[in-house]
Amino acid sequence: MIRGRLAVGTGIVAAGAVALAVGFWPDGSGGSRGGSGDGGRTPGTATASEPAPRSPAPAKSYALSEAPATVPAVREHTPARGPGWRPGDGGRVVVGDRALADEARLIAGELRLRYAGEAKPRAGDVRLDLSEDQGRGGGGAESYTLTVKDRTVRIAAPAAAGVFYGTRTLKQEVAGGRTAPEGVVRDRPAKPRRGFMVDIARKHFSAEWIEDRIRELGDLKYNELGLHFSDDQAFRIASDSHPEVVSADHLSKAQVRRIVDLAAERHITVVPEIDSPGHLGAVIAAHPDLQLRDSRGVATRGAVDIAKPKAAEIVDDLLREYDELFPGARWHLGADEYQALTRSDPEASYPRLAAAARDRLGPDARVQDLATAWLNDRAKAVGPGRAVRAWNDGFFRGGVTKADDRVEVAYWTGKEIGAREPVEYLREGRDVLNYNDEYLYYVLGEPNDFQYPTGQRIYEQWTPLVVRGTRPVPASYDRQILGGTFAVWCDLAGAQTQEQVARGVRMPLRATAQKLWDERGPTRPWAAFVRLAGDVEKPARPAGAAKPAR
Repeated sequence: MIRGRLAVGTGIVAAGAVALAVGFWPDGSGGSRGGSGDGGRTPGTATASEPAPRSPAPAKSYALSEAPATVPAVREHTPARGPGWRPGDGGRVVVGDRALADEARLIAGELRLRYAGEAKPRAGDVRLDLSEDQGRGGGGAESYTLTVKDRTVRIAAPAAAGVFYGTRTLKQEVAGGRTAPEGVVRDRPAKPRRGFMVDIARKHFSAEWIEDRIRELGDLKYNELGLHFSDDQAFRIASDSHPEVVSADHLSKAQVRRIVDLAAERHITVVPEIDSPGHLGAVIAAHPDLQLRDSRGVATRGAVDIAKPKAAEIVDDLLREYDELFPGARWHLGADEYQALTRSDPEASYPRLAAAARDRLGPDARVQDLATAWLNDRAKAVGPGRAVRAWNDGFFRGGVTKADDRVEVAYWTGKEIGAREPVEYLREGRDVLNYNDEYLYYVLGEPNDFQYPTGQRIYEQWTPLVVRGTRPVPASYDRQILGGTFAVWCDLAGAQTQEQVARGVRMPLRATAQKLWDERGPTRPWAAFVRLAGDVEKPARPAGAAKPAR
């Protein structure tokens, strides 16, 4: 099918299209009528004593609109004929509910429009509404409908998050002076968790750098930012309960509050991680008596002795202290790479841990059971009102105890000895988050055979079903895979500056956003997607625009 376009105002019609502009006379006829009337005057003509009527301007005709080009792509667009919408000097943003004031002020500042509060929309305006009807097609709170009609835009959603995502679509539609196409967008995410994680423990990132990433993530419709802020190398957030563990370069609590608040404005949940009982070198540096030692007295790097109550007390102190600082509904508890469990015979290598396991959990308990009990205790410390997750190598086969059912599996690797297949967790009924290190791990310095991931490989090969390696799990488990997270790890912290990291993750983040928002295969070739990613980041209006609102 050939679809032509009319160049409005030029009189040029593309081949394959027919567009008619018919001028009607005042009496509604499409031309002159035969016969004579009063004074012998033909209807539709003028006598010498009266001026000839002015012919009305031809009505404009518009080609059927095309779907907007955005990152991630919208899932559904119903085309229509009309001029579309562009931000103009007289345009306003109005709301149907004052609860949407933050979303309205943000998009108004970005498009250089005036925020007018609760008001009736007029031509040139954008209206934001809360409407339960918009959620009935699926997608829940994050779904939205964006309608362009009669030179106005209406964005409606069942919750503020959906309205916000609609404003992100609109912002991209008009980027670089483009026009938001006439018609209706109905959009929703494929996955409820869409995350980006940064290892700020091994490498200090400035608060400003993190805030810039939040703005970037919001425009790409991510809804999680993970902060891995405690590890062997450093502890990066100020603490009142244990200031002795905090590293020299760290974020103040005031900086963290600004980060959390900015994220909340973009409907992003900050997911903190204090990894334990391994990766606690910064805590051990201040409390060397807590370091795990084997049967020969040799210290085990990064691992605390989980048979010592003081180790649990310090970690729980920190978890409870940060409860107020991170009010979001999710916590990451770590639990990976506890070095006692990498030995061929943990009970022989760590007889103290083996004895503690039997004393607490029964005569058949092993060291892995004690580690599982540690995980469950930390989940209790976080509290029942939050979703908690742990790395997949913190879950074990068999044993006399198991991880609490509410602990989600953050699946990152199958490369470690004895690593369980993702399907094992799925069969148990557990929810899984995809951190596949084959595609989604950006490891500074590329140690241990890691290579910097490319956006093209993610875009063309990865889906949320590809949890381990390159093979997908059966589609029947799709609902249990809650989403995915692209992660930056700073194993060789000096390998890149934070500016280089931002450039390096730019296209991988966009490719991951596309695959988490829409489960269908990409319709654009990679080169076109790269061009589009640049286009949608251009300012919506010419130079001299006001600085976007925070």
